[in-house]
Amino acid sequence: MRQTWRWFGPADGVGVDEMLQAGVEGVVSALHHLPTGDVWSAEEIARRQREIATRADGSASGLAWEVVESLPVTEDIKKQTGDWRAHIENYKLSLANLAAAGIETICYNFMPVLDWTRTDLAYRVGHGGTAMRFDLHDFAAFDIHILERPGAAESFPEGVAEIAGERFAKMSGERREQLAKNIVFGLPGTAEHFTLDDVRAHLAEYDGMPTETLRGHLVDFLAEVAPEAERLGLRMCCHPDDPPFSLLGLPRIMSTEEDYRAVMEAVDVPANGITLCSGSLGARPENDLPGIMERLGDRVHFLHLRNVTRDTEAVPCSFYEDEHLRGSTDMVALIAAVLREERKREQAGRANVSIPFRPDHGQDILDDLTRKVQPGYPAIGRLKGLAELRGVLAALSHPEHGL
Repeated sequence: MRQTWRWFGPADGVGVDEMLQAGVEGVVSALHHLPTGDVWSAEEIARRQREIATRADGSASGLAWEVVESLPVTEDIKKQTGDWRAHIENYKLSLANLAAAGIETICYNFMPVLDWTRTDLAYRVGHGGTAMRFDLHDFAAFDIHILERPGAAESFPEGVAEIAGERFAKMSGERREQLAKNIVFGLPGTAEHFTLDDVRAHLAEYDGMPTETLRGHLVDFLAEVAPEAERLGLRMCCHPDDPPFSLLGLPRIMSTEEDYRAVMEAVDVPANGITLCSGSLGARPENDLPGIMERLGDRVHFLHLRNVTRDTEAVPCSFYEDEHLRGSTDMVALIAAVLREERKREQAGRANVSIPFRPDHGQDILDDLTRKVQPGYPAIGRLKGLAELRGVLAALSHPEHGL
């Protein structure tokens, strides 16, 4: 398992020197400043590689850009409207430029309109630090009373709308504004952020789209780009829905093991793979993360290791980002399954034996609480998570005590 760290570029509050101090082996990054749908040029890719390879004093860092997260898919591709065919051609050109630069692993997602969704970016936890949280009742308050989506109240489980109404009535104007901002925050690091009117407009364009249609659009996209990725020696890996259930009446197509299996079978080439995010999938109780790794591990190209604690076992549910070795997912069992998969790859003579992982998200603790960074990406909280994951990995890999 190769230890990596997500970096948002020169504006990131955690620098290259600090990544080195964390002891990571590689870097996960993206060209967040480029508009979605534009070609990633060789020049822009090389610039980011130089930034990662250089310490603050100008000396070599020894680090390299190893995983792209994310090469975004446009809404036009997801809906098959507008310039979607041109956007697919641009995507292929970006893949070719990344391959020429020696970057082989490409993470992306196919979530419509909003990417990851949280209602609170600084939820206070027991030890005094903060974490990100998705609260179903707060989300319903936003959907029904702030966004005012038609039919929103009827889309939630029984009793949720009533509680949401009570909460909304007690919210200050500042809290209502902050709640809306949290939900439409968008993909971490992106330069594109939505207004409420933007969200309403996008929702109208997806109105009535069945799950099967969106899945078909993903398959069509992969039928075009996955063979090209295979030819270029790349590995593409789709991130799951976050959270893994429908929001805002939108279809969700990458929320369960069955979803992944269907897409892997529909475009059955090794380059069409999985970003196994234990936090996103772990927010849905029937998702058996160690089991998914055992059964679909040969197509897992990238790992996000984080943990969430669910408030209930219902779907949908509320949850918060817990410590990496706490929460609803058995992280030790998951890492053990990853190591078994790597052993299978080694025995089969595969080139990509070691699966890159990163400590995804992290609670804000100590100096994180006063440092301005991307929500979910603190320095110390992620370092703590990486240290815990590294300890599990060391124990399970020990020749006397491990697997």
